[in-house]
Order: sequence, then structure tokens, then C-alpha cells
Amino acid sequence: QVQLVESGGGLVQPGGSLRLSCVASGFTLDYYNVGWFRQAPGKEREGVSCISNSDDSTDYADSVKGRFAISRDNAKNTVYLEMNSLKPEDTAVYYCNANWVDPWGTPSDYWGQGTQVTVSS
Repeated sequence: QVQLVESGGGLVQPGGSLRLSCVASGFTLDYYNVGWFRQAPGKEREGVSCISNSDDSTDYADSVKGRFAISRDNAKNTVYLEMNSLKPEDTAVYYCNANWVDPWGTPSDYWGQGTQVTVSS
């Protein structure tokens, strides 16, 4: 069964840290570009960070640069999002996305179910 499962969310105080995990099953995550997105209540989903499948280059939204870090562990078929110096405005449901176009031009695109992150005192 092909799926992505996020975990690691929770309630944290401002200034705290969390590490989100995105575990893939049924496919090899290393072949895929992987992105983290978030959606706060009443707001559109926005991209937070991504890591490429070619050279593991990374990119971040301006709002999280210097605070968040994305990484892969291919042995565990997992992508992480390390979140530090969390702010109340980081509160959202965080989603993992994996996408790839194979050599024959066939796209694959998977989403996880999301994990809630709440930053509050």
C-alpha cells in the first residue's frame, strides 16, 4: 500500500522545538521531491520547505528560514522537518507531499494525512 504518514506534531510553547517525520511506504522516497506544507485555520495551504530528489538541495519559505531544517534519511525512507524557535503563527496542520516524474513522463504525487502543530503558552 502506497502512503505517506506524518508524525511528530503536538503542543509546544513559543520558542520550543518539534521534529516532524514523513515516512513513506510502498515506494522509495529517495526518488521523490518532498515538500512540507501547512494550513492554518481560515488560510490557504502554503509551502514551508522542500528537498529535491536530484541533489538534496533545499528551499524554505521566508517565514521559516533560519528556524526550520528539512532532511532525508534514505535508510528509513523518511523525510524530517526540524522546527526550532517556534512561534504562534507556525500553528497549523503540516502535510508532507512527495512528487516525481518517472523517465517515461508518468507523474506520481502523494500526500499524507497531516499532523497538527500548535504553538501556544
